[in-house]
Amino acid sequence: MILLDTGQQLSFLQRILYFDYWLFTKINRQWTNSFFDVVLPFLREAEFWLPFYLFLLVFAVLNFSKKGGWWSLTLIMTAIISDLVSSSGVKQLIFRYRPCQDPVISAYVRVLVKYCPGSSSFTSSHACNHFSVAMFIFMTLRHTSNWWRLIFLWAFAISYAQIYVGVHYPFDILGGTILGCSIGYGMSAFFKTKFGVLSTNNIKA
Repeated sequence: MILLDTGQQLSFLQRILYFDYWLFTKINRQWTNSFFDVVLPFLREAEFWLPFYLFLLVFAVLNFSKKGGWWSLTLIMTAIISDLVSSSGVKQLIFRYRPCQDPVISAYVRVLVKYCPGSSSFTSSHACNHFSVAMFIFMTLRHTSNWWRLIFLWAFAISYAQIYVGVHYPFDILGGTILGCSIGYGMSAFFKTKFGVLSTNNIKA
């Protein structure tokens, strides 16, 4: 297991981690307002994002018929794979204290959630999961509408909330984003190879 402790790293990595601390402090303690204090903790909860994903699953089945069903199944598999890779893979290899548990800065962190998880902070599974799904959705549906690019704003908002509430550093989010986008892209390539492109010509009226 690799311990990300600034006292044990090379100076280059120290500078990166110090910048990470600095940016976290800006987001968590300075770039704040009462509206975000109420809204952003809610953004990271399943009650907020799950209905949207359920709608997409039903939408695909109703509008793309059998191929839409395979799309929905692949979307679910994308989320499962990304969560396994992040939570059961990376987090087990690389341990980093979460800000709300970090002995260096925890006393100064604004924690806006009811509990602070004890699992590794790197990578953010929220970021990995939502960006993997966003990339899959974008790559498989972008030809149907330019609006699908906004799915990345959705994933960013949920991921940003992780920093704001005090449970992740910015680099945890960055790592999760890169990992998630890679998984989402790979799953979209798999879907296109196996099932082809979802054609608007086949959408039911």
